[in-house]
Amino acid sequence: FDSWDKYQMGDQNVYPGPVDNSGLLTSGDVLAIKEHLIDELDYILIPTEGWNKLVSWYALMEGHEPISRKVVEQGMFVKHCKVEVYLTELKLCEDGNMDNVVTRRFSKADTIDTIEKEMCKLFSIPDEKETRLWNKYMSNTFEPLNKPDSTIQDAGLYQGQGRQSERAGLCGLSNLGNTCFMNSALQCLSNVPPLTEYFLKDKYNDELNEDNPLGMKGEIAKAYAEITKQSWSGKYSYVTPRPFKTQVGRFAPQFSGYQQQDSHELLAFLLDGLHEDLNRIRKKPYILLKDAEGRPDKVVAEEAWENHIKRNDSIIVDIFHGLFKSTLVCPVCAKVSVTFDPFCYLTLPLPMKKERTLEVYLVRLDPLAKPTQYKLTVPKVGYISDLCTSLSTLSGVPAEKMIVTDIYNHRFHRIFATNENLSSIMERDDIYVFEVAVNRLEDTDHVVIPVHLREKYKQSGYNHTSTPLFGQPFLITVPRTLCEDKLYNMLLLHLCMEYKPQKKAIFKLKDCIELFTTKEKLGAEDPWYCPNCKEHQQATKKLDLWSLPPVLVVHLKRFSYSRYMRDKLDSLVDFPLSDMEMSEFLIDPNAGPCRYDLIAVSNHYGGMGGGHYTAYAKNKDDDKWYNFDDSSVSPANKDQIVSKAAYVLFYQRQDTLEKRRPSKRQQHPS
Repeated sequence: FDSWDKYQMGDQNVYPGPVDNSGLLTSGDVLAIKEHLIDELDYILIPTEGWNKLVSWYALMEGHEPISRKVVEQGMFVKHCKVEVYLTELKLCEDGNMDNVVTRRFSKADTIDTIEKEMCKLFSIPDEKETRLWNKYMSNTFEPLNKPDSTIQDAGLYQGQGRQSERAGLCGLSNLGNTCFMNSALQCLSNVPPLTEYFLKDKYNDELNEDNPLGMKGEIAKAYAEITKQSWSGKYSYVTPRPFKTQVGRFAPQFSGYQQQDSHELLAFLLDGLHEDLNRIRKKPYILLKDAEGRPDKVVAEEAWENHIKRNDSIIVDIFHGLFKSTLVCPVCAKVSVTFDPFCYLTLPLPMKKERTLEVYLVRLDPLAKPTQYKLTVPKVGYISDLCTSLSTLSGVPAEKMIVTDIYNHRFHRIFATNENLSSIMERDDIYVFEVAVNRLEDTDHVVIPVHLREKYKQSGYNHTSTPLFGQPFLITVPRTLCEDKLYNMLLLHLCMEYKPQKKAIFKLKDCIELFTTKEKLGAEDPWYCPNCKEHQQATKKLDLWSLPPVLVVHLKRFSYSRYMRDKLDSLVDFPLSDMEMSEFLIDPNAGPCRYDLIAVSNHYGGMGGGHYTAYAKNKDDDKWYNFDDSSVSPANKDQIVSKAAYVLFYQRQDTLEKRRPSKRQQHPS
C-alpha cells in the first residue's frame, strides 16, 4: 500500500506490482492473520469497490485470496460499527469429547445456526440427526445455545479456555474485544508474589468486608480471586476473564463496554476496589487531620501513618502503600504547611519542556533568494501564529505575511491556518514558511496559488505518457485579474531545499523521580487556601518520599492532556531491571538501604485513543521473564523489557523477596 501511495503521487521508482498480503498471515489461511496488527500501521482497510479496483489494476499474487472481513456492531450501551479484523476462534467437539477438538474461526456476526452446520459437516453428522449445541465456559459449566438466529456476539461466545499449561502462572487472558488494557493490568498484578500467595492460600476469605459502603460488597475481591486461581492452577494455557470483566463493569461503568481504556486507570480502580473489599476496619473512625505546626517530621509522619491505618488496613495497604511528604509555602505570608499523605502508586512526569524546537525553512518573497533554515523555540501548547511570531523575530519578515505549509513527496501535504494548534506539526514534517506580498486575511484583491512542478515524459515500452512531480512546490501571490502568460513567467523563478528530522531524547527513571520531587508553583486554576491570608494563593509545592512500600508501582505519565491538545510521549525511559537504589530519594534520616528489583511492566503500543497493551512479568517460580500478549504467553529476553512502550512498572523491594532455596553444595558444606 505504501508503494502504491507513493506511486500514485508521482514516484515512478516504486511500482507497487501485484497485491501481496502474505506478510499479514500466520499461514496460508486468510482467516489466520498475525496477532495484534495495528490499523493504518500494518494494514489499511478499504471497501470492496476499492479492493476490486486495485486488483484490476495490479492483480493479486498468484495463489492468494482476498482477506475479507465483516462490519459488526460493538458496545454494550453505545453501539458503534467496526470492521472485525480478528475473528473469534472457537474450539469445537462432539459429545463433550475433549480429545477430538477442532478449532475454527467465526465472525461475531455469524449465527449459532452457522456454527451448528459447520460442526455437522466437520464431524460427519447426518442432516436427519437431531443436534444441540452447548457452550462450555468453565471447567464444569455448560450453557445451552438454543437460539439458532442469535449471533455469536449476542450469545456471548468468546475465545475460551485453553488446555494444559506447562507451568503455573503462564496463563494468557482472552481478548473480549479491546480488553487488552485489562489483561495487561491483570497479568502485572498476578505476578506480584505476596498478593498472589494471599489469594491462592484463600486468606482473603477471612478478610472479606461485604458491608463496607465504599467497597463492592466483596464481589471484586472474589472475582479477582477466581481469575488468579485459574491462572495459577497450571491447567490452562489461557482463560476467558469474562466473569471478572462483568463484575468490574457493574461497579465501574466506564469499563463496561468494549472501548479501549487505560491500563493504569483500570489498575487504580482495581487496587482501590480490592482494598475496600478486604479492609480489615469494619467501622472507620472520624479523624481530624492536623498540620505539622513545626513538629519534627518523624513525629508527624508516624501520626499520619497511624491515622491512615485506623481507617485503612488491608493486604493492599500492606503491599502497595507508602508515604509522601507535601510542603506548601505561601508566596505572600511565607506560611509553611507540611502534611504526610499515603500513596498507592507513583505517577512520574517525563522530563518534558514546555517549549519545543522546530526546524523550518523560510522561502522569501524574492524568487532569487535561497530558502533559509531557522531553528525556532515555540510553545509546546501553542498555535501556528506563535510559530510565525517567533520566525518574524529572527527573520524580520512580518508574521501576517507568512503562510506555513507541510511539504511531502513534492507536493503541499497541508497548508496551516494561523489558529491551528502546533501539535498538528509532527517531528518529521517538512515545514516551509512562505513570505507573501500581502496580508492574505485582509487583502481581497490578490490570491495565493499553490504551484507543483511536473515533468512530462513517455515511458519506454509503454504507450502512455507520465507526468510525475519533481522538486519542491511553492506559493505565489498574484492579482486576481492576472492573465495566464504573466502567471506562467512568475512561476519559473522559485527554488526549494531539503530538511532533516531531529532525534528523540532518552531519559533515566531517576530523572523522572527527580522531576517528581522538584519544587513547583501551583497553577492559577489550582490555588491553595492559605489559613493565614484567608485567601487562595499560588503557593509553591514540593513532594518528597518518606517511606516506600514492599511493592512500588511506578506510572510513567506518557499521556498528556490540556485544553488544546492530547498527546502521547513515546520517549525512551531507561529503567533498571534490578538493584534500583531508592534510599537517595527518601528524606527519612533513619531510612536504610532500599533496593528494588523489577517484576512486571505494562506496555502500551500505539497512540492516543488506541493501540495495544501487553505485559512483561517475571514468574515467581522459575525467576524467568515472559511476554503476556492477551491469550499468548512466550519467553522474553531481558533486553526486550526496557522500551518506549513501558507504561507502568512494578518493583519489589529486595528484603521482601522470597529467599531462594540453597543449592546442594550449600546444604552440605565440606
